[in-house]
Amino acid sequence: MATMVSAISYGPGVPDEGDLRLCGDVAGKRVIELGGTANAIAFAERGARSLATATSAQIEEGRERAEQAEVHVEFHSGDLADLGFATSGSVDLVFACGALADVDDLPRVLRQAHRVLKPEASLVFSVPHPMAAMLEGGEIVLRRGYGTGARTMSDYFMAVMRAGFRVDVMAEPHAVGQPGALVPAALVMRAKKLGV
Repeated sequence: MATMVSAISYGPGVPDEGDLRLCGDVAGKRVIELGGTANAIAFAERGARSLATATSAQIEEGRERAEQAEVHVEFHSGDLADLGFATSGSVDLVFACGALADVDDLPRVLRQAHRVLKPEASLVFSVPHPMAAMLEGGEIVLRRGYGTGARTMSDYFMAVMRAGFRVDVMAEPHAVGQPGALVPAALVMRAKKLGV
């Protein structure tokens, strides 16, 4: 009987890695998930040397799920930018699903991701689409201006570029099953580390 492998998620209702194909083959690679544990488990199921930095509550639940999936994930509790457990240039992929949307010091998190990644390795992340912040309760009526209370697409793009990355993919997928939706479900980026 084949073992079920969890999907690598970019968020609720957002197409997953099976559709977006941004992470590539992670078998034998060192991968860090920022701000969650579910994808770290999915990466481990695919043969990655998986690490996760998350809240204590997320880690407790993640440990149980990793044990059920019979995989090993190295869990670290703390701020998303506290990546001192990873040496410089030792990581093949840094992944974040939704976590960067709520972080106060985005440039600091991106600098730490850059530090731990190998040259040309990828940072892949998704955030709720910035246009969604203009709407409330799924209504079509605009409730606030673009960029009011949420980062814009250019905010993410410039922060990533200033941290020493080159954006090679930027996607704005609509929610699964809603191809005619007026607003994309997420902003998804893949950026490659520049320099050493």
